[in-house]
Amino acid sequence: MRYDIDGVMLQALLPSLAAAEDAAARLDERVLRSPVGEGFAERSHFFDAAGALWVAGELVHVEDLVLHDAHMDSRAPSHELTIAHSVLRARRRIWTGEPSWALGAPGLATLTATLGEGEGDAGEPKRPEAPVETDEEGEDEDGPLAAEMAEIDAILARSQKLIDIHTGKAPASEQVAVPAARRNEDPLGLLGDDEWDEEQRLAEWRSVLPLADSLPPVLGAVILFEAWERIEPLRRQQWLGGLLVAGHLRARGKVASHLFSFYGGLKLVRHERRRARDRATRLQAFLEAMHLGATAGLKELDRLTLARTQMELRFRGRRSNSSLPELADFILSRPMVSAAMIARHLRITPRGALNLVNEIGIREITGRGRYRAWGII
Repeated sequence: MRYDIDGVMLQALLPSLAAAEDAAARLDERVLRSPVGEGFAERSHFFDAAGALWVAGELVHVEDLVLHDAHMDSRAPSHELTIAHSVLRARRRIWTGEPSWALGAPGLATLTATLGEGEGDAGEPKRPEAPVETDEEGEDEDGPLAAEMAEIDAILARSQKLIDIHTGKAPASEQVAVPAARRNEDPLGLLGDDEWDEEQRLAEWRSVLPLADSLPPVLGAVILFEAWERIEPLRRQQWLGGLLVAGHLRARGKVASHLFSFYGGLKLVRHERRRARDRATRLQAFLEAMHLGATAGLKELDRLTLARTQMELRFRGRRSNSSLPELADFILSRPMVSAAMIARHLRITPRGALNLVNEIGIREITGRGRYRAWGII
């Protein structure tokens, strides 16, 4: 499959490309020089993670994601919330790494939770695994948890037996009990698919990187994302494509002050255009998503700058060891904060956290008398 762009398609994409390039450059320059740039970069991780699930057709509230990240869930986390937190952690890992780390073989191996081909950056062989120590004396056979451990081992053995039966690895005598029509049924892809070679698909996607590097950064980024959507390298981490787009923009130096929130703009584009059959329409939609994401980022930066100015008026003239400036930075780095989160971050009591919140004058967003939260809207 070819991913190059001919002259006719390039001419049709030029207006959207120019708008996206200009908006991304403006946002990068403003974040780089803004006093709230660090808070903006951290907040964008949460919004982009929620946007990635939105694009996939799932709804995850940013407030729940913030509480889950702080290990203060108000209820048991859902499967979608767990995936959103994986997106959040992947974005932070890309941001803390080198600019070109995410698109390299070691970075992709880490992000996809694979071992790669056993070679690092310098071509070093894999380290041998440490030998597993065994308990030859059997000291734990009669321990207090022996019965529970035996029950767990039995459950694991039965599960492995069922997996072997469905995958055809069990003896023939055991496969007779399973109808042939159901033996290969796997609608959710839980037992694997021999025809779905993720390593080969990922290698095919990486072959597009030289073409993307030869194009302008924004155009190369949308080419990479369009190729990711077409090839579908990963069955369970399809959201990684938008993060690699942000990594490409950072590696090319187009957006270096933060990790671009691509999904934040993509969710504002209609589904019919994002998944259109015409390739030019899809590329146009992805360029529009970058423009919308950068425009939304500029508006968010204005809100954060105004909020910080208002909070500075509250603690201007305070003593040098006041906790209000640190509280302001923490509030700017999260979509919302609670008294428990403030208390743990500042190492103070919950009562002291409430007093600081009242002094700094931030808006309460829940409207409740208990389990309240504050944030910048």
